[in-house]
Amino acid sequence: MKKLTTEKLIQYMQDRTDEPLRHDAESLVEACNTVSEELNHDNALDMLKLLCFNDAIHGLHTHSYSFQTATGREIIHKIQQEYYEYKDC
Repeated sequence: MKKLTTEKLIQYMQDRTDEPLRHDAESLVEACNTVSEELNHDNALDMLKLLCFNDAIHGLHTHSYSFQTATGREIIHKIQQEYYEYKDC
């Protein structure tokens, strides 16, 4: 599995958007890595793309006709829960 690092996250966000990162990068990395591992998905960056940019993860069936599926919404919810657990520690 390709783990996400804080440096990769910050660089990806800078490349993708001009908006500043408003969330705790370390907690976001931990949340994406944890959920990716739980779902046996091979790339934690995909979790970040889903959460922040609503990009589809085809292998996990997160979207149908460009709309989020129940699975996609559940994955986003898991990432958010993990993020706040790490952030509040």
